[in-house]
Amino acid sequence: MNKAQKSPHPIDQFVGGRVRQQRMFVGMSQEQLGEKLGLTFQQIQKYEKGANRVSASRLWEMSKIFEVPICYFFEGNKTSHDGHVHNDVGLAESEQSGLVGGSDSERLRLNRYFVRITDPSLRRAVIDLAKSIAGTSASDNA
Repeated sequence: MNKAQKSPHPIDQFVGGRVRQQRMFVGMSQEQLGEKLGLTFQQIQKYEKGANRVSASRLWEMSKIFEVPICYFFEGNKTSHDGHVHNDVGLAESEQSGLVGGSDSERLRLNRYFVRITDPSLRRAVIDLAKSIAGTSASDNA
């Protein structure tokens, strides 16, 4: 944005990042989300970057589409008394939770498919396989 325009508010950027994170998690394109909301994909891009604020009614619609509570879009933000968000926004948040390595889209795709495995023994086998491939010792239970 140029100097004549206001910078996006950190909370708008955070909420936009959460919209992007959930959209990618469910495997939905910006165009598909836009169609469900009656918007263009460009508008979705602006929401995700925080350039445009997401209204309360749009958040409500998105929460229904993604099947998450509205509070999901605010979870994890840390706002100080001066109104600034002091943690990373959006997808970078996953790095703080220990999900490092690979691209954001790789991590999201892996998680999206992993949570679809309903058999506990198969889930354990996937974890063991990942440990084996990564060269992690069998005694590491983290």
